[in-house]
Amino acid sequence: MRVGTRSSKLALYQTDHVVALLKKTHPQLECEVVTITTSGDAQRSVPIADIGTRGVFVKELEDALLNSKVDFVVHSLKDMPVEVPEGLALVATLSREDSRDVLVSRHNLPVEQLPQNAVIATSSRRRIAQFKKLHPSLKFIDIRGNITTRLRKMDEGECDAMILAAAGLHRLDLHERIVKYLSIEESTPAAGQGALAIECRSDDTNTFALLAQLDDFKTRVEISAERAFLGALGGGCSVPIGVSASFDSALQILKITGSIASIDGKSLHQSSIAEKFDSTISGASNLGLKLAQTMQTKEVALILEELKKEESRISAP
Repeated sequence: MRVGTRSSKLALYQTDHVVALLKKTHPQLECEVVTITTSGDAQRSVPIADIGTRGVFVKELEDALLNSKVDFVVHSLKDMPVEVPEGLALVATLSREDSRDVLVSRHNLPVEQLPQNAVIATSSRRRIAQFKKLHPSLKFIDIRGNITTRLRKMDEGECDAMILAAAGLHRLDLHERIVKYLSIEESTPAAGQGALAIECRSDDTNTFALLAQLDDFKTRVEISAERAFLGALGGGCSVPIGVSASFDSALQILKITGSIASIDGKSLHQSSIAEKFDSTISGASNLGLKLAQTMQTKEVALILEELKKEESRISAP
């Protein structure tokens, strides 16, 4: 089987992990890893939000699937748009890593000990907007590249600190670089953060059946709620919308926290719900939609309208 992936160290680690899981139950399975350059990889000098298309780390992988160049692809789920192209299926979500954001800094200092007007690097508008609200004196710059490249740039003095996803640092065994795990309230993660997603052609029944065995129900419940929330608000991976769901399977309670911030970080709206539900994927999606509906105040509507205008401006020829 041919598996498509990006070529970064983290993407290859994630793909090797999926292949290893498959081979545990199917030891005779042969997998060829096919690396594919996405538009997000090719345009590293351009901020992600300015590239002008959704799914900047996904589209070329999906094109390879649709053209039968690969049999399945492995994604970081947070990179995937809510809409899956016709003919493809999000067949499995693996057991989730830590979904939180973390702070790393050049001298391992917590944010309270960083110098006045310290420079924080991140390529995420969501992280900038949320962190700016809490720490208005900090300065933010865009930084691109894989995790090790970004850490090197920080160590060489391009910035004082960075905000990254805990999952990537964990998978690359870089736990010691983490200064602080940011709470959901401090920095609400991107939808699907920490989860690996496997996508294949929906009509490839043999591959679908094989990969579906890797699906983790708890993770599927959580990401279904998160993606429903994001979809209801019309957000992509480059807009300042965060959402985090936590499913207690013993109590059958799903808690969801959502946040919506203005691009300038001056306005931040956050809300949570926690309800017992029927432990179905549709039930989880409905709770995500419910939270989105409760947060659609007039002020939030203005923020969302401004975000849509910004997306239209960037994507215009």
